[in-house]
Amino acid sequence: MTATSHNSSDPNENVVIQVEDDRTGMSPQTLKRAMLDHLKFTRSKNLTSATLLDTFFALAHTARDRLVNRWMKTQQDYQEKDPKRIYYLSAEFLLGRFLANNLISLDLYDVASEGVKEYGIELADLLEQETDPGLGNGGLGRLAACFLDSMATLELPGYGYGIRYEFGIFKQESIEGWQVERPDAWLRYGNPWEIARPEYTVPVHFGGRVIESTDDEGRHKMSWVDTHDLLGVPYDYPIAGYGNNTVNTLRLWSARASEEFDLQVFNDGDYRRAVEEKALSESISKVLYPQDDSEAGKELRLKQQYFFVACSIHDILRRYQKKHDTFDAFPDKAAIQLNDTHPAIAVAELMRILIDREGLGWDQAWAICQRTLAYTNHTLLPEALEKWPLYLFERMLPRHLQIIYEINHRFLKQVHVFAPGDDALKQRLSIIEEGQQQQIRMAHLAVVGAHSVNGVAELHTSLVRSHLLRDFAEMWPERFNNKTNGVTPRRWLLQCNRGLAQAITDRIGDRWITNLGELVALDAYAEDAQLAAELQTIKQANKNRLAAIIAERNGVSVNPESMFDVQVKRIHEYKRQLMNCLHAIVLYRRLKLGGETITPRTIIFGGKAAPGYVTAKKHIKLINDVADIINGDPVAHGKLNCVFLPNYSVSLAERIIPAADLSEQISMAGKEASGTGNMKFQMNGALTIGTLDGANIEIREEVGADNFFLFGLDAPQVRQRQAQGYDPSELIEQNGTLRGAIEMLESGFFSPDQPERFRDVADYLREHDPYLICADFEAYVACQEQAAQAYADPARWATMVVHNIAHAGKFSSDRTIKQYADEIWNVKPLHIEVDPYVPPT
Repeated sequence: MTATSHNSSDPNENVVIQVEDDRTGMSPQTLKRAMLDHLKFTRSKNLTSATLLDTFFALAHTARDRLVNRWMKTQQDYQEKDPKRIYYLSAEFLLGRFLANNLISLDLYDVASEGVKEYGIELADLLEQETDPGLGNGGLGRLAACFLDSMATLELPGYGYGIRYEFGIFKQESIEGWQVERPDAWLRYGNPWEIARPEYTVPVHFGGRVIESTDDEGRHKMSWVDTHDLLGVPYDYPIAGYGNNTVNTLRLWSARASEEFDLQVFNDGDYRRAVEEKALSESISKVLYPQDDSEAGKELRLKQQYFFVACSIHDILRRYQKKHDTFDAFPDKAAIQLNDTHPAIAVAELMRILIDREGLGWDQAWAICQRTLAYTNHTLLPEALEKWPLYLFERMLPRHLQIIYEINHRFLKQVHVFAPGDDALKQRLSIIEEGQQQQIRMAHLAVVGAHSVNGVAELHTSLVRSHLLRDFAEMWPERFNNKTNGVTPRRWLLQCNRGLAQAITDRIGDRWITNLGELVALDAYAEDAQLAAELQTIKQANKNRLAAIIAERNGVSVNPESMFDVQVKRIHEYKRQLMNCLHAIVLYRRLKLGGETITPRTIIFGGKAAPGYVTAKKHIKLINDVADIINGDPVAHGKLNCVFLPNYSVSLAERIIPAADLSEQISMAGKEASGTGNMKFQMNGALTIGTLDGANIEIREEVGADNFFLFGLDAPQVRQRQAQGYDPSELIEQNGTLRGAIEMLESGFFSPDQPERFRDVADYLREHDPYLICADFEAYVACQEQAAQAYADPARWATMVVHNIAHAGKFSSDRTIKQYADEIWNVKPLHIEVDPYVPPT
């Protein structure tokens, strides 16, 4: 804004005074003025009456204002220049809090921190007011969020598409040590970042029937009629790139009834039935991953998947058709990435739209579909490859079932040509699984309908090729490729560990923030005593902060100078939290029964078990009961603690990971696709104890064998042991350490109120042990001792830490996304220039 003096006696009559616009200005004075403005006009408060939540909203809107101009310019340039865009479809986006991340992207974090201090407010307290968006369950959703960050930072034209779950993943509480799920009402106070876009609402159809007809030109036509309809309403979130003007869009869909309620029925007095249709329709976007062990649960999950895919495909085509009259160029303007099998129905939906609505022939539509779609596999667990009962498709998506039948029919002809007479191969590859109940194999649909199928770590991709999808890989070897996962260093180092980030920048500059490979320059400081001392000071501050959180949430006082031994991730048997818990018992037995000296250690667990996963929930109870006994025994005071931090989330991870000394990545080899927590711990200076599984292999290759605590069977040895006939009871009898820990469980020592409580856990280990805990346990305990000895030597430990941080460069999601862009999507960066904002006059 400008102001000019018009007083003729004024000697500065012609001086133009420049005043930054309150919506876009970046100076400290303008930022403070804008925040106070939002406090008054957005929250109707002043500094005297405002709560911390009010002030958070005011600051968040102030930051959002500064994104909006860039956001609009980004979308305008995409529209005018029409670059090829990437559309990332994911059922999960575990985003984390926005405010700190956006302030960092805008280079306003320190300005905001100093500004609010003038009003007696700590920025850290404001950041705690923001609720974590509960839009994901674990690594899959967090990876998607990292990818969006990297797309924007690399200036790639990109969009995310998902569901705006009203409640998202559950809030985990611990009641007497048991996991209890509560609704996570993350939207209860509103959300300052989202912008509703009702003008782009999409109708979505279910049920009905398909009728055949012939159009005026004699062409065969299929019509999906008599459907039950609902609406998908989009909500947009800005995804800001770091150090540039790109602001991409995450569009999340919320389900709404096509009619709010039946007024006639309401007036007749049947109030419940009048709103029943609305409630049923809107249940689709109510909760992330409803349990599917019931018929209604299966139907709801399939509806969720089709709902967000249908909305997203419609939106992608709408955007394309603004500039194009035919679909000839569609694969050159759109790349659609399917993040696991949840959006795999996109294959059939895109075909339906192209054939039924746009009138394309099958061959043209199929060529477009295959050139446009790509599929990422995220699991080696066969049970996690989604299959849907065929009758559900018949009832809910009858036209899609017809299309899938036709895709399968044509595909099996290709299989016949590839391997004439091999009916067994056809049966293995068919999209339709025969059996007592026919099912649609969604992973097969994705592989057949995509031009690229990628794994997420070198071992994972190798096992996808050789075992999980071997027949497909033999038929189409060129279709399969690896894209090792990565994480964004902006959130997982620059934001969550600002002390470490500054120590790095002081030595090698700040280019590592957008080029993580620059960290390799730290190798020159591996023996530097000054850096070692500074890293120790930073780590201790982070541990003190986490110790305070543990005291507040768990009521447990831990020794902040002990080794923080951390395993935080989704609770699953293959991740072997049970093995870690058994090691805690071993250490406790040494103190309790042997009077041995151990390296002081605090063992920290966190993670959620699926609500229907009884075994995983039992393991949480076991960890909590073991922790109660250890933490309450004076013999362990200051030497050993064990805690389970409930309600693990992105924001809690941002506190735990910078404080960790030892990172537990101990899954049975051949089960973890990649893991990304291992990468976050590494770049924050934690050392890894792990198996040769997932991305652990590549981390070890990068940091060197001397800087990684390796134990256990590798994937071929696991398969060999299982094939030979595995008897865990024999191993238990041979290993007195393991036997003693299991007998302590069986005795009821950790559950005196119910001595039989963990007898089934012991029986599970003796009789089954499907994830080979007993086979790996002796090596695990020995490796833990090696880690303890290294920790007791601060100079050695510091050198190992520096080597780990210095070789984290490969594990940036920027590297991963660049590989996707170059090798799968063929999407190029588009630089966004933003002119200074001129307010309308």
